[in-house]
Amino acid sequence: MFGGVRGRRAAVRGLTSMGLASATVNTLSRSAVSRSRPVHEAAPLLRHLPRKPLTGPYPSGHTASAAAFAAGAALEAPGWGAALAPVAASVAYSRIHGGARDPRDVLVGAALGVGAAYAVRGMVPTRAQLPPPARPRVDAPALPEGDGLIVVVNPSSGAQPQLADPVRQIKTALPRAEVVLYEEEAGALPKVLEEAAREAARRGGVLGVCGGDGTVNAAVAPALRFDVPLMVLPGGTFNHFAADLGVDTIADACVAVGRGSAVRADVGRIKPLSGLGPGGRVHAEEAHFLNTFSLGSYPELVRSREHWSPKIGGPPATLLGVLQILRTGRPLRAVVNGRRRSMWLLFAGNGAYRSVGIAPVRRHDLADGLLDVRIAHAGRFARSRLLAAALAGQLTRTRVYAAAKPQRLVISGLPEGTHMAYDGEVTPAPPALLIDKLPEALTVYRPTAD
Repeated sequence: MFGGVRGRRAAVRGLTSMGLASATVNTLSRSAVSRSRPVHEAAPLLRHLPRKPLTGPYPSGHTASAAAFAAGAALEAPGWGAALAPVAASVAYSRIHGGARDPRDVLVGAALGVGAAYAVRGMVPTRAQLPPPARPRVDAPALPEGDGLIVVVNPSSGAQPQLADPVRQIKTALPRAEVVLYEEEAGALPKVLEEAAREAARRGGVLGVCGGDGTVNAAVAPALRFDVPLMVLPGGTFNHFAADLGVDTIADACVAVGRGSAVRADVGRIKPLSGLGPGGRVHAEEAHFLNTFSLGSYPELVRSREHWSPKIGGPPATLLGVLQILRTGRPLRAVVNGRRRSMWLLFAGNGAYRSVGIAPVRRHDLADGLLDVRIAHAGRFARSRLLAAALAGQLTRTRVYAAAKPQRLVISGLPEGTHMAYDGEVTPAPPALLIDKLPEALTVYRPTAD
């Protein structure tokens, strides 16, 4: 929970490995091998378990689960694995100490648990197996002391506690950097970023931004306008772009700037095709996204979550939003690339995503020139059919789901009151818009693969 992006990834991998190990022990191993437990009374009285286990002993399920969690975490974050290894070993020893298992049961259980962790890694590769996007490399200023770097820190981004003050981390690694701590009294965040980008360009330096995906998104337009490289420091809840870039910590970003290690990245563009938005209001000229754009149920979920989260907290607000959409949601009708569609969701990713079911997970190339477009169509029992197909791994065979990887997308006929979401921000959508890409438009720092 509090171990940062890498710690949370390690926890998820550990839990998944543990689930696989537990299922294997309880459904296959014990039914395939019949052995009796050690003689319970052979252990000293003080070591006896309060209750004698009733299931078969081979292999040790407790040991398998403990080894699976520790090994799974270690494959994602070796430091966490080293910390967990003694705990897993103590679980294994406790099974022998209490007379519930003999050493063979424990050794086989440990092997099965480690095997489960590697099996999960075979299905979902770890970050170490999939190095961050490294093309196309580009020359960028190397600032070992941070001279010429201006970093805007948004302390209100996300809800994840920082292990250390981000300002102190930046100043320790790059002592000559100028750090601007954003406060609402200073004006709108885009204005502050605009001024920082202008000054960075004047110095021939770099614009840095520390915050969540919405904060990073706000830095894109100034970075493009003044043609300055962008330093992204994770400081939000999810940090999707930073994670895809391979920047897990503030230290990662500081090292990359110090070495001048940078790549080019595509920028998604949302361009209104009509001057007027819903209700006759003038819509912004255009917007950019680094991660995703969506129409339909997801923007409504975000709006509901933002309304309720200050009152009841983030996770309950998300659950309430899902229930509300399931109860009152209506399909969105629009024309997509000249074809009229009724849909629950339209998703467009800035680059091709790997997926688990219908959910986009991670990109391997931030400069592929493509949009990852997915549409969940409306229809009879469409949501139930979509969920069943996703669970069965048959999304490509169901008629309620469509996917493609074009370079542009034209959407028109959006009804008044429609909202769109991009990089976690929700705004009113214009009646018609173009989604396309600015290929390799942004220079962004990322750590080297070594």
